Amino acid sequence: MKTFRHWISACTLSALCTVLPAQTKMPAPWQSSLVKISKSGELVYIPDEEGNVIPDFSRVGYHHGNQSIPQHSVTRIISPVEGDNWAHIQQAVDEISQLPADQNGHRGVLLLKRGLYPVSQSVVIKAGGVVLKGEGSNVDETRLIATAKRKYALIKISGAGIREEISGTRVSITDKFVPVGTHSFQVSCGEGFKSGDKIVVYRPGTQKWVHDIKMDQIEERKGTRQWTPQEYNLAFEREVTRVEGNRLFIDNPVVMQMDWKYGGGDVYKYKFDGRINEVGVSDLCLESEFDDYEDTQHGWIGVQIEKAENCWVDNVTARYFGYAAVSCERFAKNVTVRNCRNLEPKAVITGGLRYSFNNIGQQNLFMNCQSTEGRHDYITGSQVCGPNVFYNCTATQTYADIGPHHRWAVGTLYDNIVTDGDINVQDRGKMGSGHGWAGVTQVLWNCHVGRAAVQSPWASGKNYSIGTKGERYPGVFTDRPDGVWEGHNETNVFPRSLYVTQLMARQKADLSLLIK
Repeated sequence: MKTFRHWISACTLSALCTVLPAQTKMPAPWQSSLVKISKSGELVYIPDEEGNVIPDFSRVGYHHGNQSIPQHSVTRIISPVEGDNWAHIQQAVDEISQLPADQNGHRGVLLLKRGLYPVSQSVVIKAGGVVLKGEGSNVDETRLIATAKRKYALIKISGAGIREEISGTRVSITDKFVPVGTHSFQVSCGEGFKSGDKIVVYRPGTQKWVHDIKMDQIEERKGTRQWTPQEYNLAFEREVTRVEGNRLFIDNPVVMQMDWKYGGGDVYKYKFDGRINEVGVSDLCLESEFDDYEDTQHGWIGVQIEKAENCWVDNVTARYFGYAAVSCERFAKNVTVRNCRNLEPKAVITGGLRYSFNNIGQQNLFMNCQSTEGRHDYITGSQVCGPNVFYNCTATQTYADIGPHHRWAVGTLYDNIVTDGDINVQDRGKMGSGHGWAGVTQVLWNCHVGRAAVQSPWASGKNYSIGTKGERYPGVFTDRPDGVWEGHNETNVFPRSLYVTQLMARQKADLSLLIK
């Protein structure tokens, strides 16, 4: 059987192992049969009967993980003023937004000195290269408080415009079947493409596909919507890395099968002129005033990101918001959210509320985050185009489940997630307004859960539970196909983290190419 391989150095292997005193006895390392590290240091992917492999999730977050989050010098400093500080902060943000960008797209850093900043409206960053920074994320450091009695984001990062197909560039994918995990495919004509082109890999929704996954047969109840094909025209943003005749090679892998019987796929170039980049928010404590535990008219989101790429949110604590600490919207791409906390949200414990770290964008990374009292703490929404990663995050005092929430998220890794609640990947059927299948190519790796359900859809791929520790249960609807389960309750999963291992292997491979 053909396998896919990446090399990992000896020092990388040692970094992936837990260092223990010599006298400590641990069970032998357990490895998955689907992706493993060989004795010679190769990261090996083993295809299934259709050629699908667990994909490489390492090209997510700020600049695909190829660059560290930058540390720029401060451009301007402000301190709190009496009363509402919205105009005070917004004016400083707007002034920095007018500065010329340097060769890396950076304009300037606004430092908010330690103190209390009541804010009645969204602080909006709508130009690239602006960084908003405080002096720490504790309540006695730089603390912004949402004071208005309505739902709003305290900080909003938002570009403009829409993603547009470049006319005349669309070609068909001619392979009859493109498996999950591949980085290349044949197209009808490769002449118009070159390395560096930004493209969309387009996978159409078809009635046959909707029918085969039984999403036109959802049990009816009040408000149920059967799925329609046009809702599931999925657009995966990629970059061409090289062209060989009519074969295109892409940076991020295919994360959902493309099959001629379901309409195959297309490729086209795109532009997104209004999308901004190089925006950062860090070292802040964000809070919302509230009237009572179930208040739904107050600060709603700590940091909201839309129409932006290669941005970051780092070391931010959000307290008492109704919806989320950080929410990456549909056109948020290559965002890193790290070292952030969502604590003590205030809202009714019901649908559409308390989504602690929310993502419907693509190629985003959430790492080292914490949440308390959320409903869906690390969550994707509908028609989410991956890859996306949640890594090394915790959730306590949970009221619902972590995972893809509804209507088909594609290509998500939940890696080393620890929760006292559920992680579920399942057909949600008639739940909500007919949520149906939550997603495909959803991978749980070395997670600790109260319990987990992992099902695979009737068509178009699989979902995986690798090394999950906790109760295994069949899901809300127990007659659905089971997902792929390996290493349930294994105590010494190796490698510990799939994301970290893939990132190290790729970085070593990239370095080897540079040396050559």
